[in-house]
Amino acid sequence: MRATMGVVLGGVPAVAMAWLSEEIESKDLPKAMGIYVAGTAFGAMLGRVGMGLLTEYVSWRAAMAAMGGLCVIAALGFLYLLPNAKNTPILKKKGFAYHAKAWLSHLKVRALQCSYIMGFLFTSVFVTLFNYATFRLAQAPYNLSPTQISLIFLTFALGMVSSSISGYLIQRFQRTTIMAMGYGLLFVGGLVTLHESLYAIIAGVSLCTMGFFTGHSATSSFVGKTAKEHKGHATALYLLFYYLGSSVMGTIGGWVWDFSGWGGVVLMTSGVCIAGLAVVSFLKVKKLA
Repeated sequence: MRATMGVVLGGVPAVAMAWLSEEIESKDLPKAMGIYVAGTAFGAMLGRVGMGLLTEYVSWRAAMAAMGGLCVIAALGFLYLLPNAKNTPILKKKGFAYHAKAWLSHLKVRALQCSYIMGFLFTSVFVTLFNYATFRLAQAPYNLSPTQISLIFLTFALGMVSSSISGYLIQRFQRTTIMAMGYGLLFVGGLVTLHESLYAIIAGVSLCTMGFFTGHSATSSFVGKTAKEHKGHATALYLLFYYLGSSVMGTIGGWVWDFSGWGGVVLMTSGVCIAGLAVVSFLKVKKLA
């Protein structure tokens, strides 16, 4: 069931981001993508915090049913509000060779290569820190309950703000500056969480949230801007690397957690942030963004 959900849901952001890239004018794309990413942050916050609170009073099945009902309402609203596409091409049925050629063409573009790597690195840091911050908070001296731990996802509200703001910042500063800001906030936020104070941990997680959504918004809109054709394929590749980052590095982060605790996790994610800054520097030096 979980695998089926992953397969089905994984295509939603790819289609949504490709649609925005095709339908929104280039000058307005960063703002539009920022608002879209803010929406995903709100959904993630609502699902995690909502489930945590609901399961305090009802069974997990009832809580899942309630979340499912909200999804149905959102889907109906989407169908009603979405305008007809004006620029998105309608393709006849194509074979695998056609899609493989489109994907390979994007993988040959240096700017897109960098975007895919950055998508991998951004989600690597964010998912790893959030995954194992919950384990840390469940242990002594914090001993927080699952419901209390779920409240940490309220920091996603900051992600909503930062992703929206990043769209406006891109129009005023170099895109690479906003990308570097994302990695910088993730790096600093991770270091702040090393403090034993619960308030410091929340502050650090908040910085990480702002950094991730800022960087993800800037990078995803860059993919749509850079791809001249087959934008859906370009976006799909970005999300492939994006999800690979969360699954691969998230798993490695578990081994690091078992071996060296929270300090090791932060050390690993800090190294990933430095690698991300190196990719951003390459983009800037080569004047690819």
